[in-house]
Amino acid sequence: MARQTRVSNANMMSFQEKLSRFSWTMFIPMCLILAISIIVLYSAGGGAWRPFALSQLTKIALGFGVFFFAAFTNIKTWIKSAYLIYAIALIMIILVTFIGHTGMGAQRWLDLGIFHVQPSELIKIALVLALARYFAWMNSVELSQVKNYAVPAAMLLIPFILIVAQPDLGTALSLAMITVGIFYIVGAQKKWFIIAIVMGLMAAPLVWFGGLHDYQRDRIITFINPDHDAQGAGYQINQAKIAFGSGGMLGKGYMAGTQSQQSFLPEKQTDFIFTMLGEEFGFVGAFMLLMLYTFIVIVLFRCAKICRNRFGQLVCFGFMLNFFIYYFINISMVLGLMPTVGVPLPLMSFGGSSLLSLMFGFGLCQNAYIHKDQQLSAKGS
Repeated sequence: MARQTRVSNANMMSFQEKLSRFSWTMFIPMCLILAISIIVLYSAGGGAWRPFALSQLTKIALGFGVFFFAAFTNIKTWIKSAYLIYAIALIMIILVTFIGHTGMGAQRWLDLGIFHVQPSELIKIALVLALARYFAWMNSVELSQVKNYAVPAAMLLIPFILIVAQPDLGTALSLAMITVGIFYIVGAQKKWFIIAIVMGLMAAPLVWFGGLHDYQRDRIITFINPDHDAQGAGYQINQAKIAFGSGGMLGKGYMAGTQSQQSFLPEKQTDFIFTMLGEEFGFVGAFMLLMLYTFIVIVLFRCAKICRNRFGQLVCFGFMLNFFIYYFINISMVLGLMPTVGVPLPLMSFGGSSLLSLMFGFGLCQNAYIHKDQQLSAKGS
C-alpha cells in the first residue's frame, strides 16, 4: 500500500514539484550550444540576421515549446502514445516516397506549405520511444528469446529501407546503430551480434554494386584516396580541411574566416558548420563545443543509470546514443575521418527538423529524469 501511495504521489506531482526535479545540468549545456549556433549562423550570413540566424531563432523558440511540453507531460502519456508516435513518423516517411519534396538531389522532405519537414529526423526519436516501450516490461527470459526481437527488428527495417531509398544512407545507418545499441543494453545475446556482423560483411559486395548510388561510391573512394576527385566528390572535404586547419589554435577571428566568408566552403550553415567554427574560433572553440557535447552525453548516461523505471532508462540511453552518433559522424566526416554523409551537427546546423526532433528528445529525457523515482507497474497504467 505504501508503495502504491508513492507511485500515486509521483503521478500527481504539481508543476512546482516537477520544476524542482528539473535537470539544469542537461538544460544549460543545450542552451549554450544553441547560443553558439546563432553566433556562427550570424557569421555564415555575412554578419546579418538573414537568411540563417533569425530563421533559426524562430525554430529554437518553437523547439523550446516542444521541449517543455515533452518534459512536463506525465511520463505515462508518452508510454501510451509511443507506438502512435512511431506510426505517425513511419507514415510520414512513406508519404515522402510518393509526394516528397526533392532538394539537393534527395527526396527527403514533406512540403507542408509554410515549411518543409524531414520525417527521417523524427523517426530517430520515435523509434527510441517505441523500442523503450516494447522492452521495458520484458523479463530476462523473454529478452533471451530471439523471437521477441522480430518486432523491433521490423520497426528498424521498414524505415531503414525507405530512408536508404531517399537516398539518406547516413540517417539509415544511424537508425541501425541506435537499434543495435538498445538491443545490447537490454541484454540480447552476443552471438546474435556476431552473426549480424558476419552477414553484413557477406552482403557488402552486393550493397557496393547494387545498393549504392554512384556519388556514394565516389565519396567512399574519395575518403580512401582524397586526391581521387579533388574538384568533384573530394571538393567539400578538401575545402573543409583547409578551413579547419587554417584556424590554428585561436582561429582567424569572428566573421574573418576566408574559406567560409568567401564561399569556398559548401554547406557552411548545415553539414559543415563545425568547420566554420574551427576556422573562426580555432582549436580552442572547436574543443569547447566538443566538451559541451561530451558533458551532455555524460549527463544523459547518468540519467539512464539512476532511473528506477526501465522505460525512462531506455529512453535516456537511446537518445544518448542518437545524440552521440549525430555529432560523432558529423565531426568525423568534416575532418576527413569518415566518408561524407548528410548528417547535421546536433543543435548547431541550420534547419528545423533536426532541431525540433532533438529538443523533443531532450524533453523526453528531462521527463524521465523528473520521474526517475517512479516505478511503473504496467504499460501506461
